[in-house]
Amino acid sequence: MTLTGKQRRHLRALGHHLQPVVILGRQGLTEGVNRAVQEALDQHELVKVKVGGECPDDREAVQQWAEQTVQCEVAQVLGNTLLLYRRHPTKPVIELP
Repeated sequence: MTLTGKQRRHLRALGHHLQPVVILGRQGLTEGVNRAVQEALDQHELVKVKVGGECPDDREAVQQWAEQTVQCEVAQVLGNTLLLYRRHPTKPVIELP
């Protein structure tokens, strides 16, 4: 599923006040980070992930990882923060326009 511009705008507005749920540190993209992001998306549908200064992976690598491994949509990349969205399979909370 690819998001339209209108849907991305809507998700950015919803995610503006959110704090990062997962922060990537010195070890970068690990299995623990993968599980944490998966669980956060299952609970909230829309989460922020921050790429820390010590992270060996750059934000483009994290964006590709999120789209391919986590199978979610990247609604926004702002600085070192990514806004990720994945619709809940049974009980979606966020209604996209």
